[in-house]
This record gives sequence, C-alpha cells and structure tokens, in this order.
Amino acid sequence: MSLKERICGSRPAGGSWTGSRPPCTPTWGTWTRSTCTHAGGSWIRPVGFDTGVKTYNSLTRRKEPLILTRDRVATWYSCGPTVYDHAHLGHACSYVRFDILQRILSRVFGVSVVHALVITDIDDKIIKRSQENMSPTILARIYEEEFKKDMLSLKVLPPTVYLRVTENVPQIVAFIERIVANGHAYPTQKGDVYFDIRSIGQRYGKFSGSVSLPTDSDKRDSRDFALWKAAKPGEPSWDSPWGGGRPGWHIECSTIASSVFGSQLDIHSGGVDLAFPHHENEVAQSEAYHRCPQWGNYFLHSGHLHLKGSAEKMSKSLKNFITIKEFLRSYSAHEFRMFCLLTKYRSAIDFSEGSMLAARSQLGALVTFDQGAQAYLRGQLPCPPLDPDRLWDKLAEVKGQVLDALADDFDTPRAVHAVMDLVSHGNRQLQPVAEADGAARSPAVVGAVLAYVRELFGLLGVDLLDRQEGLSGSSPVVVDTVVEQLCQFRSRVRSFALAPWEAPPPQGPGSASARPRTRPDRLPLLEACDALRKDLAPAGVLIKVRGGTGSLISEWTGSTREPVLSSLNEPVPL
Repeated sequence: MSLKERICGSRPAGGSWTGSRPPCTPTWGTWTRSTCTHAGGSWIRPVGFDTGVKTYNSLTRRKEPLILTRDRVATWYSCGPTVYDHAHLGHACSYVRFDILQRILSRVFGVSVVHALVITDIDDKIIKRSQENMSPTILARIYEEEFKKDMLSLKVLPPTVYLRVTENVPQIVAFIERIVANGHAYPTQKGDVYFDIRSIGQRYGKFSGSVSLPTDSDKRDSRDFALWKAAKPGEPSWDSPWGGGRPGWHIECSTIASSVFGSQLDIHSGGVDLAFPHHENEVAQSEAYHRCPQWGNYFLHSGHLHLKGSAEKMSKSLKNFITIKEFLRSYSAHEFRMFCLLTKYRSAIDFSEGSMLAARSQLGALVTFDQGAQAYLRGQLPCPPLDPDRLWDKLAEVKGQVLDALADDFDTPRAVHAVMDLVSHGNRQLQPVAEADGAARSPAVVGAVLAYVRELFGLLGVDLLDRQEGLSGSSPVVVDTVVEQLCQFRSRVRSFALAPWEAPPPQGPGSASARPRTRPDRLPLLEACDALRKDLAPAGVLIKVRGGTGSLISEWTGSTREPVLSSLNEPVPL
C-alpha cells in the first residue's frame, strides 16, 4: 500500500476510495510545503455515524451535523488545567458546561463518550510559583488533587482517563522528532525547537487567522512557536536529541491526544480563549505529524464567565476570581449547574448574586413541584379534579420540544424553559382546596410528569431528590422523615386547637345563639404552633398560611443552600 493510501484510505480494484477521508493531491502524499485538496483549510465533513445532533463547529463557524467516526462512540479530548493555583469559577463554568454536553450526548442520544483530559503539571507558571517554597512536582500534585475534588463537588463526571504531561515526555520528544523529520519544525543552536509556520502555507489560521508575535532571533518567522524549550538553570528538564529541556505548551495536547486517539479525533473542547493560539497550534502540529488533511473534526468552545459589570473574563492572571470552595460556601453545586443550564454553552455568562438567585428560584420551583406532586400521589394534597388529557398532551409536547432543543447545539435554555412551562402547567392543576372528598384523582399522569422532570434534570446532573445532610450528619432520608413527622404533629395539634366550640347560650327569650369560636383554654396550643412555625423558618422549613386543610407540600425559602424539606398548607385561623 502506498503512503497516499495509508493516509487517505484504501483503494479497491474498482478505483473508488473508501474510508472517512477523501483522496489527496499527489503533493499531500509527501506532505512537503503544500496543502490537501481542501485548499485554505476548509472543513471535511466526516463519514460515519450521524448522532442526530447539530453543533456549532469553530472550524466552520456554523452549526454542522455531528457525525462520529465510529457507531455511537465519540472520542473527546479536553484541555485540562495548569495546576499552579486554586481552580476558580471560570474553570468551573467551562467544565460544568461540557459535562452537561457529554451527559446529553450519552444519556439522550445514546453515544458512549471516551473522554481524555490532560493535566499540565509543568509550565512557566508552575516553576515560578514553586520557587517560593516547594518543588514543582509537589506543587502540581497538590493543586491537581484539589482540582479533582472541586470537580467532584460540582458533580462533574470524571473523564475516562486523566493524563499528566510529565508522564508523557518521552512520547512528546518522539512526536517532535517526527514533525522535524517531516519538514515542519527546526531546532536552533540554543537547543529550542520551533514549528515552521510557513511549511504548511495557507493551512494555518483555521480559527483566528495568523497573528504576528514578538520576533525572536532564532525563529525563521515571528509566528513560529516552541515545541521544545531548552533548559534554563534551576528548572526541571528532560533529555532530548536537542539537549536538556521541557515541552512547549501546545505540543503536550497534540501528543497526548494522539497517544490516546491516534490520527482521528471526533471532538476537542475548551474555553474560547484557547481557540487561538493553543488549538490553532495543536491542529498544525497534529496534522503535520500524522500527515492527515483533518485531525480534529469538531472544536467546541465555551464562553467566558464574567463578573457582572466587567468586560474581563474571570482568570487567575487578572486576580478577579472566586475559588470553587469559596463559592460552595454560599451556593450549592445544583444551583450552579442550573445557572449554567440557563445560558447556551457558547455564550459569555455574567456571574452575580442576582443571576445566582434566579437560578436558585428556578431550582426551587422544580423542588416545590416535586414535593407537591409527591403529596398528591400520597393522597395528602386534596385538589379539584385534574384535566388528565391536557396534562398527557402537554407532557408529550414538552418531550418533543426538549429533544429538539438538545439536538440543536445542546440548547439547554430552551429545554429548561419548556420543562418549566410543564411544571407551571402542573402546578396550576395541583391547587389545594379545603374539601375534596370524593373528587376524581389522576395520579398516573401526575406521576408521569414528575418522573420525566426528575429524569431529565437527573441526566443533566441536577438531582431534585438530593438533600444537604443535617441533624449531626443524619442521612437525608432521616431528615426528611423527622421534619415531615414534626409538621404533621403540629398540624394535628393546631387542628385540635381550632376545633369549633359553642359557648353556653345566653339566658332569656329572643337571645341569639352563640357563634362558634376558639376555646380560651386552647389558645396556648395555637401560640405554641405559631412559635414553632417561626422557629422552623430559619432552618428553611416554611409553613405558609392560606386556605386548606393542612396537606403536606413543600416550599422554597432561599434561607438554605438546598431545597427545604417540607411545609404545611395551613388553614387560616378563625
């Protein structure tokens, strides 16, 4: 088989090409200073399994059908953190957003995601920071473990594999050697190795075009970037054919992604700030190494997180960041995920107390519906007869709307809006009444709506049944049970205290009958019930006063980080 066939696919006797890549020009076979038939670096639509999803591809700057090389398997590579400091909310936003996308792809569209994420554990910033009091290796390990714990606390699914740069240096050296041998990089007398931008002609500039960088006397072109950096005194270094040194930033991702996925990658993700120069240089290096016309088929970029009122992204370098640990002291992981779901993953997003309270309110509405629907299913929430046909139709309609939204570039705001409309529709029917004895019930449709809402948000990473532990570490189930029993006990006491009582009738002809009223000797019971209601409010258990019979429902107070456990729909005192 010729080199051209090995690169582009086999050619059967009939003469037509097979495989996922189109035939290349003769000059591409030797991959000197020329480009493939897709002149100017235009995108090649993959051949394979169509997921049914359209996603915005930064390579084409438009939505494209998401087509995978293998049936129902997506290879996905992410640029991980440079572990020299605490992870912050800007990192959290990107990783949570892509976690949502991966959950949608796997749990809605049936695609197994094989996800590799690299940890940059050697870098200029790590070296500089470590010079203060510890070795670069120890510093990197400390912040790597903290990053992993932060991701778990945010309910981000771990990747299929974590990889470290320092454990792949021999592979990186071999990767650079092949790029040099292919004529697309050159060593300098100082021991540095640079990628030769001019060697790939118009193929450079897929994302942002070419940008001239400060000139370096050792570079052939100001745009050339380092693949290997010669060692400096006191810095960690590894052996190479060019002398001691360490990898450049961009080459680590190309090497590690290629070591896992080979010459074909379905999806590459990262923050929008990484598109140029990082991802641009990754593509150049990888296609130069593999001699392929297209290494990564889809590049997905998440928008920046901004502090409201600031045009600057949240970042360590700008020192305007909030650590994940700091954030989770005030809000829950589910609230942050809801905050992310309410905007498109590609959009910039403003972080503020107001935006977080809006996310908390949305989540609270879901939890209130969940608890109300449960109460109805248990027979504890008397309601007028429902309109089950209307609810069944609405459920089917929303299911279709959600699927359409998620297939359209993972449009979670539209999907959430459709579900919230369904919840609002359900809440309008689940209106408590004072008396509903003998009223027709429709538990099946309420249960179906509740199951769908739970299932959908569960697959997005928001568990409506999750509870913050309390009562000295007691389990959430115990806490729920204790509060429910307490509220029910209070309801019975209050109903007893409010039981109608007729005072002795006045003496004499023509006297009016006595009006039922509360017995004076039972007023202390009512006062105790009111005191209990006030005492429970700071703990997030809100007992609302409105017409009804004391049926168990739930409310959202915002006074705790998690949904409140239960409350009572309480009769108004006489």
